[in-house]
Amino acid sequence: MRSLEHWLSYQTQVHPRAIDLGLDRLRVVMARLQWQQPKLPIITVAGTNGKGSVSAYCASILRAAGLKVGMFTSPHLRYYQERIRVHDRLARPEELVAAFEKIEVARASVALTFFEFNTLAALLILDAARLDAWVLEIGMGGRLDAVNIVDPDVSVVTSIGLDHQEYLGHTLEAIAREKAGIFRPGRTAVIGGREPAPVLENAARLIHAPLKRLAIEYNYILEGTGWRYRGTHWDLPHLPAPALLGDIQFSNAAAAIAALEEISPRLPITAGAVAQGLSQVRLAGRFQVIKPSSSSPTWILDVAHNPDAARVLARNLNANPFQGKSLAVCGILGDKDAGGIAELLNESIDEWWCASLEGTRSRTGDELADELRDVVRGRVMAADSVAAACAAAARVASPADRIVVFGSFHTVGPALDWLEAAGLLPPEALPEYTSR
Repeated sequence: MRSLEHWLSYQTQVHPRAIDLGLDRLRVVMARLQWQQPKLPIITVAGTNGKGSVSAYCASILRAAGLKVGMFTSPHLRYYQERIRVHDRLARPEELVAAFEKIEVARASVALTFFEFNTLAALLILDAARLDAWVLEIGMGGRLDAVNIVDPDVSVVTSIGLDHQEYLGHTLEAIAREKAGIFRPGRTAVIGGREPAPVLENAARLIHAPLKRLAIEYNYILEGTGWRYRGTHWDLPHLPAPALLGDIQFSNAAAAIAALEEISPRLPITAGAVAQGLSQVRLAGRFQVIKPSSSSPTWILDVAHNPDAARVLARNLNANPFQGKSLAVCGILGDKDAGGIAELLNESIDEWWCASLEGTRSRTGDELADELRDVVRGRVMAADSVAAACAAAARVASPADRIVVFGSFHTVGPALDWLEAAGLLPPEALPEYTSR
C-alpha cells in the first residue's frame, strides 16, 4: 500500500493546473464511484472570512448535543488529516489512502486537482462513518467549488471581501455572485454581516430560498458578559461568550446558531448544547492567544491573509491593550495584497519580521520586507523561513511583549511547529494542535 505522503505528492501532478474550478470532472468520477447524496442534515459554509469559525461552532454545538458530526475544512495548518474530522477524531492516514485508491481507479483518465481529490476523499470517509450531520466548508468561492457538488440543507455565507479575484471576479458583486452559488431552491440561506450584499439576497429570492439575515431574521444582543440569540424559532438568553476571541465571533456564532436552528426539527439540539458548544469550541490560528510562561512573551496566531481579515485582527489587537511592544512575524503569499494588509496593521505593530513561505505562490522574506518598508512605520527585518522569524522575534521580545504571527495558514502552521519544538506550547494545548 502506498503511503499518504506518496498520494499527496502524486495528486499535485495529475492536473496541469493547481486550481481549475468546475464540477463536471467531479460529477463523472462520483457517478463511477456510485456516490449518492446522504439523507442526513448538511450545512455548507462559504465566505471570504469567518467560514472556519462558523463551521467550528456548528460542529462543536452538534457534538455537545450528543450527535456524531463530520466536518470538512481547508486548508490545514500542520497535517493534511486536519481537513477531515470524523466526529471526535481526525481522519486516519489509512482511511485517506483507501479513499485515494478508490478515487484513482474511478477517475481513470479524468484529471482531478489536488483539492478535488481531497473533497472526494472527504465525502467517501464521512459517508462510511454513519454520522448524524455534516458541516462542509467551501474551499474557494462557492458556485464552482468542489464542495458544492453536495446539496446542503442550509447554506451560510459569512462575509464578502476582495480575495482570489483572479478566479472569482474583481468586484464585490462578482464575488458575492459566486458565493451565492451554494444556495439551493427552497432551502434556507443564512447571510452574515450587518450589510449583506444585495446580490446574495437577490440570488436567494430568485430560487425561493428562505432568507435569514443578521439583524433582520436573526440577531445577537450583548448582555453583560454574555449575550442573547434571537432567531426564527429560538430565543436563547444568557449564552456564554464564544471561546474564540474577538468581537467578530459573536456574529460568527450567531450565524452558526441560525443554521443549526433550521435543522433542529430533525436533530435534538437543546439550549444547553448551544451554550456548551460555544464554550468548548477550539480552532487554532484564529486570534489564538498562547502564553507559555510568565517569563515568555505572549504569542497571538491568526491566519488573517487579506485586508478584511487584517482589519479584524487590528481591531482585536487594539481591544486588548498591552504594556509592551507588539512584534510581527508575517508571511504573506505572492498573490495577496501585502501592502493593504500591512497598512491596516501599521498602528498595531512596532517591529516586523518578514518570513519566506514555501510553495508555488510563495513570496520571499526579502520581497515582503521591501514592500512593507514603504508602508509601515516600524523596523522591518527579513527571515528565510517562519521558524527563523519566530526565533528572531523571540530572542528580542521581553515577557511584557507580544508576538503576532499572521498572514497565511502557511505562516501559522510552521509557527505552531516551531513553538512545539521550542517547548513553548502549553501541555494542555498539545492535543488540540497535534492530535492526528
